[in-house]
Amino acid sequence: MKKVKKFLLGRATIVALAILVQLCWLLSFLYGFQERYTFLNTIIDIAAIFVVLLIVNKRSNLSYKIAWTVVILAVPIVGLLVYFIFGRSELTRLTRKRMEAVNLEIEEGLPENQDLQDELMEKDLSVYRQSKYVRAWAGYPVYKNTETKYYPCGEEMFPDMLRALEEAEHFIFMEYFIVEEGFMFGKILDILKRKVKEGVDVRFVYDDFGCVTTLPKKYDQQMQAWGIQCVRFNPLYPVMSVIMNNRDHRKILVVDGKVGFTGGINLADEYVNKVKRFGYWKDTGVRLEGEGVWSFTVMFLEMWDYLTKSQEEDLDQFRPSRYQTRQYQTDGYVQPYTDSPLDHETVGENIYMNIINRAKKYVYIFTPYLIPDDELLKTLQNSAKSGVDIRIFMPGIPDKQIIYWISQSYYEPLLECGVRIYQYNPGFLHAKCFVSDDEVAVVGSVNLDYRSLYLHFECGVWMYQSRAVMQLKEDVLRTMEESEEINLEFCWKRPAAIRTLQGMMRLFAPLL
Repeated sequence: MKKVKKFLLGRATIVALAILVQLCWLLSFLYGFQERYTFLNTIIDIAAIFVVLLIVNKRSNLSYKIAWTVVILAVPIVGLLVYFIFGRSELTRLTRKRMEAVNLEIEEGLPENQDLQDELMEKDLSVYRQSKYVRAWAGYPVYKNTETKYYPCGEEMFPDMLRALEEAEHFIFMEYFIVEEGFMFGKILDILKRKVKEGVDVRFVYDDFGCVTTLPKKYDQQMQAWGIQCVRFNPLYPVMSVIMNNRDHRKILVVDGKVGFTGGINLADEYVNKVKRFGYWKDTGVRLEGEGVWSFTVMFLEMWDYLTKSQEEDLDQFRPSRYQTRQYQTDGYVQPYTDSPLDHETVGENIYMNIINRAKKYVYIFTPYLIPDDELLKTLQNSAKSGVDIRIFMPGIPDKQIIYWISQSYYEPLLECGVRIYQYNPGFLHAKCFVSDDEVAVVGSVNLDYRSLYLHFECGVWMYQSRAVMQLKEDVLRTMEESEEINLEFCWKRPAAIRTLQGMMRLFAPLL
């Protein structure tokens, strides 16, 4: 009963109901107006065609265009209204200028190390090409002198996160999609409060949509009362308005510019298995220590300056070289990167496809959702057809049933081409990782679905010959022992009605 009451009175329910009431009222008004003034039908039809033409000519994914085209032409009034509220991601001219100014400042703080580029070219031209793409289109350079550590689950990474926070002397930067009051965040919050009193610069960013059911309204103000500088990304209001259809899905923790963490692990108890929601929650992360952390420092400051409308900060004050004395061992090559939905470049997806296309022996993939666009689907199929060992690991217990059904609809076309698919029996697999040929790996926040690939702010680390690469491969092999391999018979056994429904849902997958 308490859970029902909490749900009914929760901020997510109130916001959703408020927007639904406004949407219904507006639709009722428009349909009534349409009946009284029949000429409005023609105007709406013309407007629908005009908007569809604009969508078709955008530099966006083909499936995304088709889905919106079907909705808008099938039910013009509803389609147009929903598209203008939820389907656009354009910035105002003023906002774009502000973002461009921040980006210019950040670019100056990320000089390219040409010696490392030349070194990579001599080692492996194919790997050099992958790194060159990240530098050219994401804007982040490659590093050495950085130690890496891969974590196969949240409960292994959490103690190292706490240890790093305890050792902070200068600044702590944290940016997360989901934050929930409980054991995990409580431990972190205790340290943050203490560090603020010690004079440490503590800054915190959380996505308001991601935390709508997990944090009280305007929790940022409570954080500020404790002395923690805090800002919400894209604050959620119970008012129907034209808003950016984007979310900050990144997971970043930086301490003193020396230690950085990222991956799929948010700050909630299921990520360290203190609560059980969908069986055992398997997630992964990676720690960088050394020069490569600078990119995560800059990444956070770019978002911070944009959200707070801060004046340009002197990046040099955050450089660890001012107070760092330790020399880090060379642990392969690392290249942190971020992906923005506002630059029309799908960095996260292209990094994945570069790994698949250039693989010689194998590519192993962890992903909680499997909703690839046509380009990624064809890339997986063609690589498997050519003899590359492609293995995809999915959850055995889903967190979102509809998304799970849509994901399973892609099993058959992949299996037919030789891709091997496994479902993780103990529970929900939330990890987002690629590893290939014992040399290249990516650990980050990017799912294989439309929202991650096209609409979210994301981040990750591309690695070559780092310790974490083989640590990830070893985890994949252990996970394989706990997973069930899916075959074509599994797909054929699904009732015809379910398969038909899944096919229909795939059409609208880009809008979910």
